Amino acid sequence: MGARVVVVGSINVDSVVRVAEHPAPGETVLGLGVELLPGGKGANLAAGAAAAGADVLLIGRVGADDLGRRYVGRLAEHGVDTSVVTVDPTQPTGQAFITVADSGENSIIVIGGANAGLAPDAAARAIPDDAAVVVTQLELAPEVAEAVLRRGRALGATTVLNASPVSPEASALLELADVVIVNEHEWAALGSPPDACVTLGAAGARWGDAEAAPRPVDVVDTTGAGDAFAGALVAQLAAGADRTDALHAAVAAGARATTYAGAQPWGFA
Repeated sequence: MGARVVVVGSINVDSVVRVAEHPAPGETVLGLGVELLPGGKGANLAAGAAAAGADVLLIGRVGADDLGRRYVGRLAEHGVDTSVVTVDPTQPTGQAFITVADSGENSIIVIGGANAGLAPDAAARAIPDDAAVVVTQLELAPEVAEAVLRRGRALGATTVLNASPVSPEASALLELADVVIVNEHEWAALGSPPDACVTLGAAGARWGDAEAAPRPVDVVDTTGAGDAFAGALVAQLAAGADRTDALHAAVAAGARATTYAGAQPWGFA
């Protein structure tokens, strides 16, 4: 185990519908199957970091429903410390509705649910003093991300912002992050910050002068590939890896994540 990684982020259950091709606006297509899978950018990242060998604490919120209870249990089984995940009795566990085409490309609609009940001060207070890397993302309110990054800075931890999904408020958070992880579109929307770690899809990723390309894989589903990349990257940072080694490990993890259905390689069974 490396030093502790603390992830503050969303916890969603994904309803994944497979289609031959994505429907055009106004078009109806027949689905080829549906699955219920674990998701949420925060939980995905935490699971990815744990799979990469990190000691991971997840801070988040689920509903008082069977989906939330089962999900928290499955995360714990896969090495994520869920001891400070709280339960919102008034909202359901967050959900995402995902369509995946035969090409592997996806489109996603997210319903925040209980994630919206995670308050900035509560999230920041839950970060322990021994945090070495503090990570957050933008499926939570930007006020939560700000509080979390400020707390990480105060502790002397490495602060990481996975600035996805990108929003106008994200630009104000960049100065609080030691590392910013984005894809090409998010990078452009944020004004092309010069030292961001940028994922490039099938082309791999770049981070400053470091670049890495994945080995070719048979793509099944791109859902969660960016989260797997981010999880492996922060695990490497917590273990003391340099930028180049961290980037290569992260690209490999992101590529592996495209070879199975859903954002994580396990379900609710």
